[in-house]
Amino acid sequence: MAQPSSPISARLRWSLFTVLCVAGVFNAMDRPIIAILKPDMMADFGWSDSDFGDLAAVTQFSAAFAFLFTGWLVDRLGVNRSMQVGATAWSLAAVAHGWALSTAQVVAARVGLGVTEAVQTPLTIKTVASLFPPDKRSFAFGFATMLAGAGTIAMPFVIPALALAVGWRGALVAGGIGGFLSLLAWMWLARGVAQLRERTLADSPDPGGESARYGAILANRATWAIVGAKALSDMTWWFINFWLADYYRKEFGLTTLELAVPLAIAFAGSGLGALLAGWVSTRLLERGHSPNRVRKGVMLASALLVAPLPLVLELNAFWPVAVMIGVVMAGHQGFSLSLFSTITDVVPNAKVGRVTAFGAFMGNMGGVAISLITGRVLDAGFGFVPLFIFAASSYLLALAWFQWLLPVIRRPEEEAVDLFA
Repeated sequence: MAQPSSPISARLRWSLFTVLCVAGVFNAMDRPIIAILKPDMMADFGWSDSDFGDLAAVTQFSAAFAFLFTGWLVDRLGVNRSMQVGATAWSLAAVAHGWALSTAQVVAARVGLGVTEAVQTPLTIKTVASLFPPDKRSFAFGFATMLAGAGTIAMPFVIPALALAVGWRGALVAGGIGGFLSLLAWMWLARGVAQLRERTLADSPDPGGESARYGAILANRATWAIVGAKALSDMTWWFINFWLADYYRKEFGLTTLELAVPLAIAFAGSGLGALLAGWVSTRLLERGHSPNRVRKGVMLASALLVAPLPLVLELNAFWPVAVMIGVVMAGHQGFSLSLFSTITDVVPNAKVGRVTAFGAFMGNMGGVAISLITGRVLDAGFGFVPLFIFAASSYLLALAWFQWLLPVIRRPEEEAVDLFA
């Protein structure tokens, strides 16, 4: 049966969602900080490329492991309490970086941050499923990604200034402070909004029984369609996030300050791609096109945007490379938006958190793999060629996998039965 939209006002709905998205910007702030300030950290600790890849992999693995539990937590607590618990935890973990004085302490802080920030993804998807009607969700996802992209665009300009003022540790602490401020804004807006706790696992007749288990979710082909496509596509996403700054340094000799503009172009492409994909998806759905045609059509178009990526290796001019990377990032976000939208299409609300988290787990495991592989490929002297070739094909492979396991996307009202029951 279709989920009813929340009766709260549109203004409050969008205000709450905007605050959640801003909190997500601070949640994810540590990744570009680490990438942009890599030379400073390597100088402090004497790391190699493999060491940096290992650190990235540790963070990814911690988040991946945590996703096995955070989806259940979000389904169990509901949107409001999950926001309070999650934002508090990841903000504390970010602040802990201020006391990291050795490699072991950095690793411990990264593990803590990876575990706690894993609340954000299932929380965001469940919030969209709870606050917005089905045909509006793609635009909400696009808006969230656009806002995250805007924050990421600002970071290459803000982070070096922060690092000059308070060091790389202080820059990470600033992300934690921002998380606490976002939480206070959420709590003020959410006071008395009972709808944010509706349709949670805790409200089910047997919160500790069958509905709380992963068995039915793991037995469903739709789950594996989503998580397999997520793993393949996210390998490229994490590769670009962790290694794009390093690529620009090695290929074009850019300094940390000079990285600001090309990284801003990349993440501008990311945000605009998501917003455009969300807007197009919403318009097509409102005009009566089926979710199956809309989701897969956007995925195909997005995959084709990424396919020319190896051409950047043939370009000697910096600006065409920067623009092409921006187009690739737009393609990723269009693909990812359609995957997340599919979750809200086919998964009952009480299970959205767990399916989303399992998909994020697989995506992060892909990130672990690509982080380990990239560091060793570069140390072995192979350069970026094999990595870019894989990245170009990963989305088409993901779409083929998705189509094989989920040939038709149908919403619950079209199925007449709950496939995840």
